[in-house]
Amino acid sequence: MPVSPSSMRRNDWRARGNVGYIAFIVHRVSGVALALFLPLHFWALGTSLQGAAALEGFLRWTDMPMFKLAEWGLVVLLTAHAGGGVRLLIIEFGRWQGPRKRWIGAAIVASAMVGILLGAIMTA
Repeated sequence: MPVSPSSMRRNDWRARGNVGYIAFIVHRVSGVALALFLPLHFWALGTSLQGAAALEGFLRWTDMPMFKLAEWGLVVLLTAHAGGGVRLLIIEFGRWQGPRKRWIGAAIVASAMVGILLGAIMTA
């Protein structure tokens, strides 16, 4: 039975509370944030081509607490995105025998825990 666009809009609020939808959003947002980070990263790497003094000045600038927090956030984004990728691989290639919500939740929790742990280790 085909679903009409009007009924999709009415039921849209139910789909957005689903853990699968939340995992979808986290994976997409982390991917966009990582893509926005890449030009900044290349710019930082480019300072090394200008000589050791330019790189040292940049590294001194990034020693501020704001950048340490941003590094932690970057690690969390990386692990969240990797966890979302693993979730997608499991969904696409795995055979499901139990409820998907538990697997999705486990992937989200595991990636968040790894991100927080690695971020704490990196900024310590």
